[in-house]
Amino acid sequence: MSDILTDSPLSQLPPVRAWLTDMDGVLVQEEQALPGAADFLDALRSHDRDYLVLTNNSIFTPRDLSARLARSGLDVPEERIWTSALATAAFLHQQSPGTSIAVVGEAGLTTALYTAGFTMTTHDPEYVVLGETRSYDFVTITRAIRLIEGGAKFIATNPDVTGPSADGTLPATGSVAAMITAATGRHPYFVGKPNPVMIRAALNRIGAHSETTAMIGDRMDTDVKAGVEAGLRSHLVLSGSTARTDVDRFPFRPYAIHDGIGDLVEAVATGVTA
Repeated sequence: MSDILTDSPLSQLPPVRAWLTDMDGVLVQEEQALPGAADFLDALRSHDRDYLVLTNNSIFTPRDLSARLARSGLDVPEERIWTSALATAAFLHQQSPGTSIAVVGEAGLTTALYTAGFTMTTHDPEYVVLGETRSYDFVTITRAIRLIEGGAKFIATNPDVTGPSADGTLPATGSVAAMITAATGRHPYFVGKPNPVMIRAALNRIGAHSETTAMIGDRMDTDVKAGVEAGLRSHLVLSGSTARTDVDRFPFRPYAIHDGIGDLVEAVATGVTA
């Protein structure tokens, strides 16, 4: 079932020709494809729609994530995946190409930064870049704190304070960033959702325009907010972390609310969501 908010001023926009969709809670949940996800991806291909799968997860490379989706039965080529790590590398390439960076993160982040031409160092870097990892340690965090105190600029891939796992909630990038901020008094610049920087970079990657692009996500505070701020039609699906009753707590709202991504299959074909 879908609830289209037809009084939204976005309802006057032209048909949707490109789609950005979150991954966890929209396409997959705990390594299982969600209902309608395969049909949605099939519709994108059969109607030749541009699209990207977006994720704030900076641990894995697009190749890793493509393989993970394939194990769930979903065919998403690695070039159709846009991570907060890639967005961070693109942002820093615009700001200070080829500069020196101290990284706290895993392969998804280090690979993106190396590919973009940055030098990894712990000796007087211009930036400290914090990403998600499952192996934060006191020594690494202390080094990052001292580099920031020494003048390094503080960047983080995304503001998510928690992440899901089969065993329960895990601390994520935002939680560790808060600890570093408490120690240094320096707040990071977060590149990932809800920062529209990540969305605009995704649009540039596929040559799409905000007026003819829609964003699908399961979180109001990241996915929907990012789409709203970038001028996209933001579709909230209730298959992830947000319940319908949560929506009214926010000072902004999605263009439409759906039970799951399968509700948008027809919209891919027609471009019309109202």
